[in-house]
Amino acid sequence: MRILISLMIALFAFSWSCNQDAGKTATENTPQPEFNIELTQAEKDGGVMTPEILWKFRRLSDPQLSPDGKKVIFGLTVYDAPTNESKTEIFMIPFNGGEAEKVMELGGSQFNQRWLDNEQFAFISTHEGTAQVYKASVSGADPKKVTNIEGGINSFEYSPDGSKILYTKDVKVVKDLEDKYPDLPKANAIAADDLMYRHWNHWNDDKFSHIFYASTGDGLIKKGKDIMKDEPWDSPLSPWFDNAQITWSPDGNTIAYTCKKLTGKEYAVSTNSDIYLYNLQTGETANITKENKGYDKYPVYSHDGRYIAYESMETPGYESDKNRLFVYDTETQTRQYLTKDFEENASGLTWSEDDTKIYFVSGIHATYQLYKMDVQSREVTQITDGHHNYQSFALNGNKMLGMKMKHSMASELFVVDEESGEETRLTHVNKHIYDHITMGKSEERWVETTDGKKMLVWVIYPPDFDDTKSYPALLYCQGGPQSAVSHFFSYRWNFQMMAANDYVIVAPNRRGLPTFGQEWNRQISGDYSGQNIDDYFSAIDALKKEPFIDEERLGAVGASYGGYSVFYLAGHHQGRFSAFISHCGMFNFESFYAATEETFFPNHDIGGAFWDKDNKVAQRSYENSPHKFVQNWDTPIMIITGGKDFRIPYTESLQAFNAAQLNDVPSRLLYFPEESHFVLKPQNSILWQHEFFGWLDKYLK
Repeated sequence: MRILISLMIALFAFSWSCNQDAGKTATENTPQPEFNIELTQAEKDGGVMTPEILWKFRRLSDPQLSPDGKKVIFGLTVYDAPTNESKTEIFMIPFNGGEAEKVMELGGSQFNQRWLDNEQFAFISTHEGTAQVYKASVSGADPKKVTNIEGGINSFEYSPDGSKILYTKDVKVVKDLEDKYPDLPKANAIAADDLMYRHWNHWNDDKFSHIFYASTGDGLIKKGKDIMKDEPWDSPLSPWFDNAQITWSPDGNTIAYTCKKLTGKEYAVSTNSDIYLYNLQTGETANITKENKGYDKYPVYSHDGRYIAYESMETPGYESDKNRLFVYDTETQTRQYLTKDFEENASGLTWSEDDTKIYFVSGIHATYQLYKMDVQSREVTQITDGHHNYQSFALNGNKMLGMKMKHSMASELFVVDEESGEETRLTHVNKHIYDHITMGKSEERWVETTDGKKMLVWVIYPPDFDDTKSYPALLYCQGGPQSAVSHFFSYRWNFQMMAANDYVIVAPNRRGLPTFGQEWNRQISGDYSGQNIDDYFSAIDALKKEPFIDEERLGAVGASYGGYSVFYLAGHHQGRFSAFISHCGMFNFESFYAATEETFFPNHDIGGAFWDKDNKVAQRSYENSPHKFVQNWDTPIMIITGGKDFRIPYTESLQAFNAAQLNDVPSRLLYFPEESHFVLKPQNSILWQHEFFGWLDKYLK
């Protein structure tokens, strides 16, 4: 399970918009699907995005620049919708431009590619069944197996000199019912004596992701040393298992890793992860961030090994707090907060070759750009600008290799000039699609809110927009709740897909979203039904005045917090909307609080437990729970959920559907037994899209 999530993280930067599945593990003898991603003639003739075309996109991930800066290897994932399967393969392209070529032909998937030198790289392959490390030359000829770890591994990294390798692997630490009752092999039960018995999309199986290391030497690596032996916690952190949270020191004598060393109730109510340093020579582990009680993640060593840059959140329990840039001095054991005077988040930290600057990604006005900071003066310089999202980058002299997306483009690689910010496109992995379909225009609008502020609203137009015509419009309600409505390209909530169905999309960056300062971001916590809801009304009320929008044909759609928003709007919209769609939304705050897994989230965002009657913030939240306004529902609503969604359990959606039915509100329930908070499988996703637009078309067209 963890290896699938690690691959998903490599494919997308933003968890809420991930819509991936690594597919079934293949073996050499397993017949492989055709993976035909070419458009049919009918799709070419249609000329716009469709659900079927969306699953023919090749999905670029994990670009790696060679040490000499001349070559780039990256992963490309393709899907076969008829079989619900996928595979990921490694491609290479010259940094100065040229054609991308597949490096090798192997069954299964190849990913987690890492350069060993300018002519060799290592990677994980599943072509023999379990995930193991291999290495190959840039020609791709004769790949050699490096590891033969029982049960396979999740991720790996070589030490800087190549003499050692670390890898992560699931380890059973706690005995379960199967161990207690070996004479009952067909019994199927889970016992819990504490919280966190399930997380995100899986039940606790008493296995934890541990870090191992071994000498590379000669021959197959069959077993390494577990640096977390008998410890009942994960590194990287559950549920995303991002291997960027683990790194080697430049001398290869220390492994820095992120871990949340808490269990049960303590784990459920806390965001207190820390950065630990494991000394390979002494076997000792030191916590370098124990003073901070919020998240500390993603350690990155300076080239001289003295300093560690890392990301830190100050407020305990607040998962969307400012992502601060800190630097820890390993000699003096002191730390500095470098972005104290920088308003926004910093992520993807990278040191310059001379260790005088730190580069990072940060958001501004619902876009994500590349930045650099002078460590001594703490001066921050924005490198890129424009309507796009940079997801990752690597340094190459005065050039940068960046992976970016935007509303009309899935992830591609670009070369960026550090001084001028000029961008040169390097890859065209979906040219076979863009050559045949027309994308709708995205436009930036600024709308005045009810409290006199200015709010950025994206307006996305149908591909063949005609301003003399009148279109139905959709208010897009963002999830998160604190995740910017940026220039993302989603494989489910795809603005181009919505626009291709002849809808104008109104996507506001309401209160509670980042990239507009910390005050704007924080407003929503403890006030879900407050100013942010008014911001939705401000956005749709301003845009519906346009002559090309038919105010009698307005819909509102959203997932997660966006799904909650739809439920709340359904009881308060005063006739504005003619159709709703809510996916995995919170409906009854009391039942949600008692059933979700990471309790720190409702403690911070709702304000606390419903039984705490003296907590005025919490009680205001519960008094404004959407289920208390069902008597006002009068508009058709479709409700979608997944059986493996443990963040907002599917019973929330069942309650909402039952309430709509009992109140004679036209309603439809769409339930995916095998899906979680996201719809990951190709055929389920295609069905989702057709049902989504079928419902909207019925009431808005």
